Amino acid sequence: MKTIEDIKFDENGLIPAVVQDLYTNEVLTVAYMNRESLEISMSEGKTCFYSRSRKQLWRKGETSGNYQHIAAIKVDCDGDALVVLVSKDGPACHLGTESCFSDYLYISDTIKSFSINALYEELVGRKVEMKEGSYTSYLFKEGIDKILKKVGEECTEVIIGGKGGDKAETIFEIADLTYHILVLMIEMGISPADILKELASRHVIDKKVKQQKMK
Repeated sequence: MKTIEDIKFDENGLIPAVVQDLYTNEVLTVAYMNRESLEISMSEGKTCFYSRSRKQLWRKGETSGNYQHIAAIKVDCDGDALVVLVSKDGPACHLGTESCFSDYLYISDTIKSFSINALYEELVGRKVEMKEGSYTSYLFKEGIDKILKKVGEECTEVIIGGKGGDKAETIFEIADLTYHILVLMIEMGISPADILKELASRHVIDKKVKQQKMK
């Protein structure tokens, strides 16, 4: 476990801080901290940075209400960079986007990135702009009853695959189920972060239950 005395601030008394979403692992922003802002962040449990342009401290969310609650702060092996894991109240970027990193500079033709969050956003696009011939748009057009029916069907397929002991088939059916669950989530206004927060809260509860049983 490091202490603030292990931190190596640069010649201007600053250290870069990469802010990362605790639940999605998405990089939200990169800012700077000095010793005072780091101490405030640690004592208050919310991100506080140092503005190099304004030459002053600023607390994220003090004007927008989009506070970032700190779960942990990690320091790199050289002690000259930080990763701040946060649970955020709203968009991280002043432009209103979830992350400051929303524009691509380069995309590989051979290596494709994938994440549940990226798939979720792509499916959201199919709801916002109904695309002719899109199965996803078709589901949104049909509405909640059709979506729920498909979720039920895919649940049954997962059970059949699992009961039959066919790993490849079960993987295939779980992927189908996951897709349809994401469609249901979007239809109901539920985000992946909502689910991860719920799972995280259950993990804490489960841990407490285990501790009580050990007494």
